[in-house]
Amino acid sequence: MAYVDGFVVPVPKAKLDAYLAMSRTCGAIWRELGALEFRECVGDDVKPGKWTSFPQAVDLQDGEVVVFSWIIYESRAKRDDINDKVMKDPRMAEMMDPAKMPFDGKRMIYGGYEMRVDA
Repeated sequence: MAYVDGFVVPVPKAKLDAYLAMSRTCGAIWRELGALEFRECVGDDVKPGKWTSFPQAVDLQDGEVVVFSWIIYESRAKRDDINDKVMKDPRMAEMMDPAKMPFDGKRMIYGGYEMRVDA
């Protein structure tokens, strides 16, 4: 069964175009190196919850929007191999510089998941 990396990121609305441009570049690299899908979704109906929510999880600030993203791979082994190649790819170097990221990477939430249902 497939393997998924998931992300929740707070992005300043003023930097959303730059974030999406960066994402398109990253998506092309991930797909070139073997990822099956690369998706970025900008929050449209994401409200703060009473106890927990995406906005609370990323400490969403005024002027920011929540972005929910995922990358799908054939397997965990393929994901590990692809991510290793991505991190060594020279096209990624500038985008990995925290000072140049169009979002606060310290508030990004991410993790790897085994897909168990694909309906």
